[in-house]
Amino acid sequence: MHGLGTIINVAAIVLGGLFGMLFGRFIGERHRDTLCKACGLSVIFIGAAGALKGMFSVTDGKLTYGGDFLIIGCLALGALVGELLNIEGGFEKFGAFLKKKTHSTGDGNFIEGFVNASFTVCIGAMAIVGSINDGLYGDYTVLVTKAILDFIIIMVMAASLGKGTLFSAIPVAVLQGGVTALSVLIKPIMTETALLYLSVVGNILIFCVGINLVFGKKIKVANLLPAIIFAVACAFLPIDLI
Repeated sequence: MHGLGTIINVAAIVLGGLFGMLFGRFIGERHRDTLCKACGLSVIFIGAAGALKGMFSVTDGKLTYGGDFLIIGCLALGALVGELLNIEGGFEKFGAFLKKKTHSTGDGNFIEGFVNASFTVCIGAMAIVGSINDGLYGDYTVLVTKAILDFIIIMVMAASLGKGTLFSAIPVAVLQGGVTALSVLIKPIMTETALLYLSVVGNILIFCVGINLVFGKKIKVANLLPAIIFAVACAFLPIDLI
């Protein structure tokens, strides 16, 4: 069944959120704050490790490094486009809409939980590759693996940030469902190089999500999302950027 991977992934996020909220009820505000920072540190290292994995390689027994121009160019252009479109504002408005519709007006962490959780589970090569495999071949193994990871991440985030994290299932359903539906068109674009560039830039954005969780909102991550599109486009330039 095509699309089953996304269904499993969405269900895992919802279940992880419910388990996290149930667990979070039994710990105090001080402990939730510490848990949130611990989750943020975990996200920072996940993002950093993913980016560095793509930027470093071993060639002829020597460690080589690249990607400076890719990162600087994509993030700068992405930030410019994102600010012009005010993507962050759109996410926050949608979060506010969900907050109102779910009668969660007393939950001060709702929008923060929704935005941070959405970026953490949406950005990354696994979502794209898994959705393409699901759409073309009915192979949802990558998305099942992602679902297990997302279950754990959202469970921890929900324990500290609450109900808003549950609704990160919505952008996951839209993104992965859309890629699955358009997989025939998207597959030729997602070359090995494109996936590498996407992974590097995407993991830097995940790193930024971790920064926001630990230190409060310092970076408008949503306004950097166009950087991922520029990263994929860079794969078709006649030069190797990593």
